[in-house]
Amino acid sequence: MLNSLSGRFLILTTVFVMLAEVLIFVPSIARFRETYLLNRLERAQIASLALLADDMLATELEAELLETAGVYNVVLRRDEMRQLMLASTVPAEISATYDLRMATPWVLMRDAILRFATTEDQVIRVIGEPVKEAGLLIEVAMETAPLRAAMIDYGLRILVLSLAISVMTAFLLFLAVRIVLVRPIRSVVGYMHRYAQAPEDARGIIQPRSSVRELREAEEALQMLQIQITQALKQRERLAQLGEAVAKVSHDLRNILTSAQLFTDRIEASEDPLVRRMAPKLVNSITRAVSLCESTLAFGRAEEPAPTLTMLRLRDLAEDVCASERLALDDSGVEIENDIPEGFVLRADPEQMFRVLLNLVRNARQALMSTGKPGTVTVSATEGENHWQVEVMDTGPGLPPKAREHLFTAFQGGARKGGSGLGLAISAELIRGHGGELVLHHSDHNGTAFEIRLPKGDLTF
Repeated sequence: MLNSLSGRFLILTTVFVMLAEVLIFVPSIARFRETYLLNRLERAQIASLALLADDMLATELEAELLETAGVYNVVLRRDEMRQLMLASTVPAEISATYDLRMATPWVLMRDAILRFATTEDQVIRVIGEPVKEAGLLIEVAMETAPLRAAMIDYGLRILVLSLAISVMTAFLLFLAVRIVLVRPIRSVVGYMHRYAQAPEDARGIIQPRSSVRELREAEEALQMLQIQITQALKQRERLAQLGEAVAKVSHDLRNILTSAQLFTDRIEASEDPLVRRMAPKLVNSITRAVSLCESTLAFGRAEEPAPTLTMLRLRDLAEDVCASERLALDDSGVEIENDIPEGFVLRADPEQMFRVLLNLVRNARQALMSTGKPGTVTVSATEGENHWQVEVMDTGPGLPPKAREHLFTAFQGGARKGGSGLGLAISAELIRGHGGELVLHHSDHNGTAFEIRLPKGDLTF
């Protein structure tokens, strides 16, 4: 119970009420001490009235009056004359004098604390004003043991009363918290558990009912979240079914196109001029179709595995990419340059980084070759304070507006005619797995540049 919200409220309330009682304890005990001393002065004044009525009192009667007043002697000043009214033997010297006529609250609290701290019995002198204006001042001598005992008894009663008040207050708050907060929170948690068991079932979505504004806002936020998750799960299920169907079609279509590709190889050997002129276009069309099927199958597989990060020499890896793409060059005048400095290292997964660079360099090379004009594809890299930047730039005509709008969206961001856009979508996903980002730095009539940004530091929370 103590680990629950209501149980902790119970403990905190008890502690805070007791703390409040401690803060008022010192002024309260100081007031009690002042009242106690004033009471002794009043008793002493009443006892002295008997002497004023009869100038001669028996010794036994005088001792009884002093014992009743709880003092050793009484001095009364009337008409500027100080007069010892009642007296008995004082057992010890006067240790301190307290004048209640000019005592401030701070002085009273200080004297009360000192009296608590002093355990030995002492004799003190107390000065005050007589009641009913019966003189200028009254002065008594008294011992401190009864005063301290009375203060301790009063303090214990305050402690017991404070404890009772704090327990009662805490208990009432405990009940209020359970009714007002804990029950609605448990209801929300129950909805969350039921929804987690069957998130596709709309009946598990919470219906806001709380009258407490904050809890109702939480219920409404949870309701919106559950609705969005349910819709997303349904959408994901439909996409999964669609993706499975597309993957099956792509698989069979790839096999058919592969067979067709074998036939086109024989067609290219024909001596017919028309066939020889049309065969390369047919081969290119079938090759693009096969590539699209393979990309669709790759994209439809399970999510990419987490990258295995290691410090790699980027120039060597980029040179492998450039070398493989140079094999596809003809006499078009396109050049592929590797401008990454020798010894440049960064942290990445070698296989995934190879795939990303291959996609970017291949896209740039194909874009340049499609124009029929000479151009250059350049791979470069720089190191900043917090990031590594890798740039793939070409001198082509730039991306069309539609390609820039859906650049990293699968099947929508194709930068060239006949392209599927899967290469950029897969590359962006791989770079996000590294904690970085793939962005289009610029694209205009002077060329296009993609930038890979990889963080140097680890993710911290």
